[in-house]
Amino acid sequence: MDVNTPASMTPWLRPVAQDPVPLSVDEHLTVGEVASMVGVSVRTLHHWDNVGLMRPESRTTSGYRAYSAADVARVHRVLVYQELGFGLTQIAAILDDPTVDESAQLREQRGLLEDRIRRLRQMADAIDRVLDSQAAGIRLTAQQQAEIFGSGWREDWADAARQRWGESDEWLQFERNAMSSSESDRKRMQEQGEALYAEMAEAKRSGVEPGTESANLLAEQHRMMVSQLFDCTHSMQVCLGRTYAGDERFSAFFAEREPGLAAWLAEVINANARRHGVDPDNAAWE
Repeated sequence: MDVNTPASMTPWLRPVAQDPVPLSVDEHLTVGEVASMVGVSVRTLHHWDNVGLMRPESRTTSGYRAYSAADVARVHRVLVYQELGFGLTQIAAILDDPTVDESAQLREQRGLLEDRIRRLRQMADAIDRVLDSQAAGIRLTAQQQAEIFGSGWREDWADAARQRWGESDEWLQFERNAMSSSESDRKRMQEQGEALYAEMAEAKRSGVEPGTESANLLAEQHRMMVSQLFDCTHSMQVCLGRTYAGDERFSAFFAEREPGLAAWLAEVINANARRHGVDPDNAAWE
């Protein structure tokens, strides 16, 4: 993976999205053509239309969406803001508010991305040190797993996860980051996870509903926590939620903190994913 290009940023950084075909003033594209150009699904563009975020200004004589050059430009702006962590409601407010200095906001967010790129470059050295160990077949020890996931973590769970995702770039990134972190870093991540799961358990007991602002915040905190080990997209997070709820070993792990917590967390993750344009029913590891 190029350290200058974080994996979670791929949708709008694909070559086809970087160099879109210019449109003439009166030329229009279909929703499928736009989806292919910018690297998102047709379903996502339909969702943005339905929620009023990205409604093409024209329709064909048959009633199909027809995207102008201005529409495509707005799609790209939506993707930029979404990648920077803005919710769809926030993006709509920014794009539709004539008083917002969009250039100033983008410059500020670009600075944050530059900070992230510098951190990724620093990680490259650590990755190089880990590569030799990985080539020798060294993997996380049981103690290292416990330091990250807690004392209740079982080594066979890692084996199950490796069988499911072991061929993915994210799994390689996970093992590299975990192995290159210090003992104190791993313990810090474990303590952070325990604190977050305790907060989630209390939220469930208090009747917090999936899709509410507080539930969405918990989902984002969970995604950011996972992203310390690999770049976790909202779609990947949905896949993790399915595993939590569908695998009795993981369900039991969460049930120790609150009965039914795994299923509740999966619903919270799904609701937050919809907010970011991801259909949980069709989410994939991407």
